Amino acid sequence: MKVSLLMDNPRSWFAPYADELEIKLRDRGHEVVRVGRAEDLPEGDCTFFLSCEQIIQPEFRARSRHNIVIHASALPRGKGWSPMTWQVLEGKNDIPISMFEAVDRVDAGDIYATATIHLDGHELIDEMRGKEGNAIVDLALRFVEEYPMQGTPQEGEESFYARRSPKDSELNPEKSIAEQFNLLRIVDNERYPAHFTLNGKTYVLKIFKKE
Repeated sequence: MKVSLLMDNPRSWFAPYADELEIKLRDRGHEVVRVGRAEDLPEGDCTFFLSCEQIIQPEFRARSRHNIVIHASALPRGKGWSPMTWQVLEGKNDIPISMFEAVDRVDAGDIYATATIHLDGHELIDEMRGKEGNAIVDLALRFVEEYPMQGTPQEGEESFYARRSPKDSELNPEKSIAEQFNLLRIVDNERYPAHFTLNGKTYVLKIFKKE
């Protein structure tokens, strides 16, 4: 198959998993092209949109027979931004993954396959991303190996998660660590670290697991 991998943010946490997917696809004999802009997509059988931050316009999607997105929620619930993060904050340890066809509406296409990530409740963000990244690679390979797959229309009431901002990493100094542990688990120590304001001063906290 002629497979394209589109990742429009080279600094994304998913970059090493995109490398892994590219290698595994080539090892299976597929022709793989990796690009950073939708405008550079070639014609082919399938394009995987990997951790893309931009909505891909129809004229670029038309270059592939299939355009695949893999999203960490049970669609149509949990569309939008950072779905795994929001679900961890909700106290969930089983995070569903949906692989679906990209269409004009955001996160609305037919679902090809699903998987579930299980968390034990102690993982920090890098460990969570590791499990998510591996699940995405596995589903992408499954799509290619079982091609063509039959999609199923989404059913049920949709919901959306908002894009997270630095404000969402703010701790409440009046609450305990235990009460806010899920928030500490999902912060990025460099891009959006945990912080709190006390007596007119703001302090930054970084969290690491001692092995």
